[in-house]
Amino acid sequence: MTNTSQAQSLSSAKYQEQILVIPRAQLFKNISPWHGLNTENTHEVLNIITSHAQFHPRGLMEEDPSYKQIIPYGVFVYQNSYFLMQRSNSGSESRLKNKFTLGIGGHMRASDLQGSTLFDWIKREFYEEIDYNNQLTIKPLGILNDDTNAVGQVHLGIVLLLEGSSSTISIRSELAQGNLVTKQVLLEQQEYMETWSQLIIPYL
Repeated sequence: MTNTSQAQSLSSAKYQEQILVIPRAQLFKNISPWHGLNTENTHEVLNIITSHAQFHPRGLMEEDPSYKQIIPYGVFVYQNSYFLMQRSNSGSESRLKNKFTLGIGGHMRASDLQGSTLFDWIKREFYEEIDYNNQLTIKPLGILNDDTNAVGQVHLGIVLLLEGSSSTISIRSELAQGNLVTKQVLLEQQEYMETWSQLIIPYL
């Protein structure tokens, strides 16, 4: 099989995988739509996701804004520094290539939820993408919604703060680079970040 054929096969498999979604109508049934990070209704939204969880092919959901794909989005912090990463040019999400990001995470499948909690899942995703061998404390920060662009219209972020006990951290996986930086640096680099990361900065 050629490299092109292998890439097409992997792409096809990825877009057929069954991912966690909820209908937009259920999400906003009793909560007014918001823009940005909602820190007041975190537990209510998590209960809505649990009650109305569905699994559908990723390929269909990427083009259907009547559903929201659930994306846990972990932000690593050590003391007053945040781990800022850059996505590579070969990343799986073409709309986010080369963008700077604060978020670690991804889509959730049915198998990801069997016998594990959201915190278990985000830890596994974190260690798959990041080389870090010290303590990690996880705290919910809020629920992120952004319907102003095509990516945001089909995704909903569960933002989690990953508090580390060490500054020894580096990237692996699909990422191009990563560094611990101050909030001031985040503000200076904000225009080069993906939208979700931009929206989170005021809450850090």
